[in-house]
Amino acid sequence: MKKLLIACALTVTATGALAEPMVKPGLWEIRTLKQTMDGQDMTAQMAAAQVEMQKAMANMPPERRKQMEVMMGKQAMPSANVHRLCVSPEMAARDKPMIAADNRCEPVKSSRSGNKTTFEINCATDGHNMAGKGESVSSGDTISTKMDMTMTDARGKHTMQTESQMKFVGTDCGGLKPADQMVQEMQAARKK
Repeated sequence: MKKLLIACALTVTATGALAEPMVKPGLWEIRTLKQTMDGQDMTAQMAAAQVEMQKAMANMPPERRKQMEVMMGKQAMPSANVHRLCVSPEMAARDKPMIAADNRCEPVKSSRSGNKTTFEINCATDGHNMAGKGESVSSGDTISTKMDMTMTDARGKHTMQTESQMKFVGTDCGGLKPADQMVQEMQAARKK
């Protein structure tokens, strides 16, 4: 469930096919403003999970912790409910809503009018089926996204509402690897 919540927190943006992409390559800070699942506020639980993850990393053997820090970059989790994401030029060039960094869950429909993009998703990833609608609004270097989804997994059907805001930090991602590269590395590590 934590992976699913993090994936949903990475509901990045929506971009349109005819205008300049909303998402620029570089470092973005994503703030989860609201996340509810089955009517229950998950924002505090996500913050607690992030604190637990930071504690777990602090307790890792030094070699493993260094490996994780290199993979994630030291700026990956600046604070509760805030995540940093490095968008590669390839991710920005896709010019469509990014639901997950690994591009396995793409929108079935999207349209853009000015600074507003609406989209629909219907996909299956890691044993979860997700269907829903969303809207992103761009204002300068800030993108606000709202999304309503229904998810089905081994435990049943769940409804989720998410509100997030992305802010462009700069073109230099520092030590943070692009999200699509991190996903590829994690997938390769699982296969070993």
